[in-house]
Amino acid sequence: MSLPVRATVTARVEAVTPKGDEGLLVEFLKLYRDSVQLVIDEIWGLDETPSWTELHVLFYSRLIRMGFRAHHVSEIYRRAKEIVKSTKKNNGSKPILKKLTARIHTLDYKLDLDKKTLEVAVLHDKWIELKLE
Repeated sequence: MSLPVRATVTARVEAVTPKGDEGLLVEFLKLYRDSVQLVIDEIWGLDETPSWTELHVLFYSRLIRMGFRAHHVSEIYRRAKEIVKSTKKNNGSKPILKKLTARIHTLDYKLDLDKKTLEVAVLHDKWIELKLE
């Protein structure tokens, strides 16, 4: 009997939002980017990058009030911390985020390959269904 193998896969997929939902998706992506930037701005001047627990104490309640799910918040911490550590390691200046991207936890999306759809959790526990192309 073989054991199951677990792998992490990153995929780039083109998808189309149904009419009316594109505004909700863009709002989520902008707020996500701005929230990562908020964390970066507040931890940039510190001598040491805060621990996960310190980030949680500083930002969790604020980000939840904005409408993010708990998994979104943890991904925001992770992304901001990675950016700060990497930029400081390379002696760069404080990063300013421009692109609309979001890291989505596995519990915050549902992929249906038969229907060629991807449902993504956005703000305030709403879900958007994207049609894969």
